[in-house]
Amino acid sequence: MKNQKIAIVYDWMDSWGGVERMLLTLHEMYPDADWYTSYVDPKKARWVNELQIPNNKKQTNFKHQTPKIQTSFIQKLPSFIKSNRILSLPFYPYAFESFDFRSYDTVLSVTSSFAKSIITHPHTKHVCILLTPTRWLWSRTESYKLRVTSYKLRVASCECMKSFINWYSNKLKRWDYVAAQRPDKIISISQTVADRCKKQYGRESTVVYPPFDEEYWEGIKLQIPNNKKQTNFKFQKSNEKYFLVVSRLEPYKKVDLVIEAFASMPDKRLIIIGTGTQASHLQSMATSNITFIQNASDTELAQYYSHAQALIMAQEEDFGYVSIEAQYFGCPVITYQKGGAVETIIDGITGTFVTKQTHEAIRYAVAHFKRDEYNLKDRKKTLSQFSKNVFINTLHNIL
Repeated sequence: MKNQKIAIVYDWMDSWGGVERMLLTLHEMYPDADWYTSYVDPKKARWVNELQIPNNKKQTNFKHQTPKIQTSFIQKLPSFIKSNRILSLPFYPYAFESFDFRSYDTVLSVTSSFAKSIITHPHTKHVCILLTPTRWLWSRTESYKLRVTSYKLRVASCECMKSFINWYSNKLKRWDYVAAQRPDKIISISQTVADRCKKQYGRESTVVYPPFDEEYWEGIKLQIPNNKKQTNFKFQKSNEKYFLVVSRLEPYKKVDLVIEAFASMPDKRLIIIGTGTQASHLQSMATSNITFIQNASDTELAQYYSHAQALIMAQEEDFGYVSIEAQYFGCPVITYQKGGAVETIIDGITGTFVTKQTHEAIRYAVAHFKRDEYNLKDRKKTLSQFSKNVFINTLHNIL
């Protein structure tokens, strides 16, 4: 693909997480590609300009350049609209359908919602990396209760508006199905997502797990102090045992269930690392044994993983990149037994499953958790299927 002109399309650039790590790998693979997105928030998406630099430049052909980013008309909308998924919702289909890809040989869309809807010409190959079929349309509608947050008015409280929202959601659902037929090929990030793609879009897809950059994290690991007293843990006792949540603070992540569980266990410590629209609400629920950390560097994150009793994931993950990070640093995982976690966790060895998505089930799992029962010594062999090299080689073969 050296002589091909390539574009990469992503829904929006306004956060940091596992998906964004994959985008950086795509930039490393195709440093000359043009990037398209609905809008960019440079304060919340610093990774756009501060790209990861590998420790050894000789081991990569990465050109360390800021990608060329083309934004849609949404970028010019007032901040209170473009930063609110509900208020900006009607604009997204038009934003992505308005991009012109006639000059490209290959377009790669990465999406959990709108980017797959781009329109390409017959000579342009469109490959979609599907993070999941649009959640709030197909699988998690209850977790996405629509609010006009600017006025703090629940749309569901008005019957007329509720009827309109139901009508509009059904219309978008039909459009989303049509949009999912546009890519020439779909890549799903887990078997869980592939099953959803088949069920909801009627399309077969190839499973390619997101890349875990072991070389990068090995360099981070070397920066971790051996003595806990030398760490930068932001709580009172450096030797205190704690459980960990690393997550976007959004409704579908179910962090509220973990908080409810620990609120009834004052002797157990919980640290929550992440940001999101539910941050204020979740903090208001928290008791004194729960600590929130908004921003943690990768070195700090590695420290938290290394010393935690376990990472807790109450949500049904599409893949669950943080579970791979945790395991790499020897941290077992307590997770809901559904979704991508079933593909990344070995029960009784690298973690344990919770069969019900309730705070009672999480509380029981934490209360009976024994850290020394889990053996992550062979984790590198277990995690090899999620390696960055496997991702790069597989994607190159597909494209």
